[in-house]
Amino acid sequence: MPLLASLGVMLCVAMVLIVWSVMGGFLKTLVATGRTMTGDVIIAWPNVGFGHYQDLIKRLEADPLVHAATPTIETFGMITTPAERTELISLRGVDGPSYAKVTKYADTLWWRYIPNPTKKQLQGQDPRVTELDPQSWNELYDNGLNLTRSLRVGDPPKAALVPGIESTNMNRRTADGFYFPRVVNKRLPDGTFEDVDTFLPMRGSLLLTVLPIDSKGQVTEPQSERFPVANEFMSGVFEVDNRTVLLRLDALQNLLRMNAAERVVEDSDAIATKNLDGSESFVAPTKTVIEPARVTHILVRGKGDLGTIGAARQLSIRCEQVYSQFAAAHAGQVPGINDITILTWEDLNSTMINAVQKETALVLFIFGIICLVSVFLVVAIFWAMVSEKTKDIGVLRSIGASRSGIAWLWIRYGFAIGLAGSVLGVAIAYAVIININPIHEWIGAAFGIKIWDPKVYYFNVIPSEVDTTKALIVFGMGVLSCGVGAVVPALRAAFLDPVKALRFE
Repeated sequence: MPLLASLGVMLCVAMVLIVWSVMGGFLKTLVATGRTMTGDVIIAWPNVGFGHYQDLIKRLEADPLVHAATPTIETFGMITTPAERTELISLRGVDGPSYAKVTKYADTLWWRYIPNPTKKQLQGQDPRVTELDPQSWNELYDNGLNLTRSLRVGDPPKAALVPGIESTNMNRRTADGFYFPRVVNKRLPDGTFEDVDTFLPMRGSLLLTVLPIDSKGQVTEPQSERFPVANEFMSGVFEVDNRTVLLRLDALQNLLRMNAAERVVEDSDAIATKNLDGSESFVAPTKTVIEPARVTHILVRGKGDLGTIGAARQLSIRCEQVYSQFAAAHAGQVPGINDITILTWEDLNSTMINAVQKETALVLFIFGIICLVSVFLVVAIFWAMVSEKTKDIGVLRSIGASRSGIAWLWIRYGFAIGLAGSVLGVAIAYAVIININPIHEWIGAAFGIKIWDPKVYYFNVIPSEVDTTKALIVFGMGVLSCGVGAVVPALRAAFLDPVKALRFE
C-alpha cells in the first residue's frame, strides 16, 4: 500500500514537471527566436519606405544604448525554383555584414564547415561533414554572409539570394535534424517528368518576381530577375524558414525602384510668357532632384542582453527620441514620429507569447487539479493502514506514547512516501525531457504518430531543458501534498481509544 502511494506521487510529479518544462521551454525558445532575425527594436514604415536612413542609423549608433542598427526592406514576392514550382514568399532585403551585427543571422547560415562534428553528425553522415572540404564550406558561408556568389570562377560576385532551408522544397530533413539536397521532379511540356538534382548554394538559382511600389504607394509593373543562391538559413522557426527569402539590399532596392534616382519635379515659381495673341500664360518650370534610396525597416540591437520580457522597452523609448530628432531634421521628407511604427521584438511576437503564457497557466491549473488525486490517494491508503495498525497504535498508546507523537509518526510516514515518490518522479521527468526528441522519433517510427509537427508548433525540435527552479517547486509540492494527505489519518490514529484499540480484531 505505501508503494502504491509512492507510485501515484511519482506519476503526478513526473507528469507536471514534464508538461511544465516542455511548455516553459516552448516559451523560452519562442522568446529567444523572436530576436533571431529582427534584433531588439524595429522602426518601420512598410510598403513605401523612407529615405535618408543612413542619417538615422548614424544617429542611432551614436547613442550609448545602441549597439548596432541595420536597414532592411520587407515585402512580398514569388520565387520559381529549378523544378519550376512557384512559391509565395516573404522577401527581405538586407545588408549582410550589418544585418549580422544586429541579428543572429551569421549563426543561422546552414551550409558551413563543422570543425568539431558530434557523434550524431558522424553517424548520420551529415553532408556538412562528409561532402566538401573546409575551404569550400567556408566559401559558401562567406557567400551567405555577404549575399553574393560568383557564377563562374574569376567572375565578379553577383547579388544573391539566401532562402530559408524549407522554402524551396529542394532539401530533405532527416529524423536526426540534418538536411540533404533532394531530387525533385520537373514536369516537361510533353507530360513526362525530369529529375532535378541541384545543390542550390553551388549551382542553383531562383527566379524572383516582385511588385514595385512608388513613393506615393502606387503599384507599378511587376519586375522579375534571376538570382543565384548563396546559401540557406535555418532560424529554427518553421514559419520563417518556410516562407522567408533574403536578398542583398541594393539589389532589392533596384528591383523595387527604391534606389537613389533622379526625378523631374515642377518648380514652385511659375514663369509668365506672352502668347502670339498678346495674352499671357504661366508655365511651371521643371527641375531635377535626387530622390534618396528608401528602406521600410531599421532594425536596432541594444547593448547587453535584452532577451527577457520587458527588457527592450527602455531601448524602444530611446529610439523614439532619436527618430523624433531625425524627423525634425528632415521635416516633410520622412514620416513624422506620430506616423512611424516603433516596436520591440516582444511587441512583434506578443500574440504568440501571450497565447503560450496563458496556455501554460491553463495546463498547469488542469494538471494541478489532477494531482489532487495523489492527496486523496494518500488519505485513502493511510486511512486503511491506520485501520490495519489499530492494535499497534493501542500498544504504543498504552506504553506512554502521546497523541501528538502518534500523529507526528504518521505525518512523517507521509512525508517519507512523498519524498520517495517525488525523487523518482523528478528522475523520470528528467530522463524523459532530456530524451524527449529521440522518444518522439521512436514513437513516429514505431507507430507512425507525429505528435510534434513543426508546421503547427513552429519549431523543428521539442524543447528539452529542465529548469532547476521548476524541478524544486514540483518536488516540494509532491512532498508537501503527501504530508498534507497524511494529516487526517494521523489525527484519527492519534485520537483512537487505547483500550478499544488493544481489543481490535
